[in-house]
Amino acid sequence: MLAQETRALLTRLERVRPLSLQETMVPAAAIAPAALTAIETTLSSRGRDLKRRVRVFLAWLGGPPGQAANPEAIQKRFTLLRMSFNAYLSQLDIFSDALTQRSEQVSGVWLAGLDALASDALTLPGSPYQAPDVICYLDRGHGAAIRRARTRLPGGGRSPVAVIRLPRERLVGCGLAGSLVHEVGHQGAVLIDLIASLRLAIDALRRRGGIAQAPWSLWERWIQEIVADLWSVAKVGAASTLGLMGVVSLPRVFVFRHDLEDPHPIPWIRVKLSCAMGQALYPDPQWARLADLWESYYPRAGITDEQRVTLDALERTLPAFVAMLLQHRPRALAGKSLRQVMAAEEKQPGRLRLLFRTWRGRASAMRGAPPSLVFAALGQARLDGAISPEAEGRLVADLLTFWAWKRGRRERERPPVGLASRTMAQ
Repeated sequence: MLAQETRALLTRLERVRPLSLQETMVPAAAIAPAALTAIETTLSSRGRDLKRRVRVFLAWLGGPPGQAANPEAIQKRFTLLRMSFNAYLSQLDIFSDALTQRSEQVSGVWLAGLDALASDALTLPGSPYQAPDVICYLDRGHGAAIRRARTRLPGGGRSPVAVIRLPRERLVGCGLAGSLVHEVGHQGAVLIDLIASLRLAIDALRRRGGIAQAPWSLWERWIQEIVADLWSVAKVGAASTLGLMGVVSLPRVFVFRHDLEDPHPIPWIRVKLSCAMGQALYPDPQWARLADLWESYYPRAGITDEQRVTLDALERTLPAFVAMLLQHRPRALAGKSLRQVMAAEEKQPGRLRLLFRTWRGRASAMRGAPPSLVFAALGQARLDGAISPEAEGRLVADLLTFWAWKRGRRERERPPVGLASRTMAQ
């Protein structure tokens, strides 16, 4: 019975085909060839090892040791093999889910454009690390998530690429950029070992007695998500805060809830923190207006005394915490602070407004600009009321299509007719 079950497992394993032989997509929607090669190499290595183990088990089962073993021992070895098989299929599904959507007629191409945005957002001045490939896919829900490159896969091995899951309900608009770049920030923070060094810095401040214990303990607990929010604000400006407000606009009880198991800051203070980071990086009265708007949506009247004490303490420490964050100098940045590598002069609100006005008449300039800069300018325009949601949606869709085409092209040729230039004219 167990020999037959094992041979059936091997038969099913033989039917697992490489992703490059079963995924259909137009060239513009395809992931980077290096990324596909890395994924195929990881999966094929895992598959070969599993086949070897199955054949070794069958040989053992047919030989004297297996014939002499009791059924319980044989069943135990077979069960471990089947669990390894299921773990292998889980690895396959992680990448298959992301690649299958590339066959969708429109959104498949948009995903390739979002790959381009993710790659651009992962870069830092001076190239302090070798960035992994990033592939994006869509799923239900209103939150995004990342499986970082080089993290452990189910059943063993390391992911050769970063895989970002995005909420389908946010397609398409500049608000999507905030969620995407937040997840990119998780990958970037690991590449420069930022979380550990920040926790050490906060701990050092605490030992010297220079900070209040309670609120700073919360900042430290949430530091991983805070750093990702900082990355997002730095890369796409107001588009990040607007996107965050959309994600955490929940029933009032959830906006003020303090969940000890949740690595994210309390949603109410998280938006305030995003505004504070925006003000520190790119000073402008807009950040105070956004913070006031958020508080008008969720006034503190009616919250419990305990909630009020916590939020008041966090608000009082916001300026000092943000200053510490931006002054931090992780070793990987060779003496530079986060402010020096994160803040970009071209993403100051005044500069973004000027860029958007210039791009209204020159669509080719927008298409040729770095995607994160484009989304920063679109977010600023959306905040300023300089572009309607309808025009924004059309423009983002066309830009993603162009970036996908540009990223996937194999030779120089004229771009497809009727991309961003048509939408800008509208």
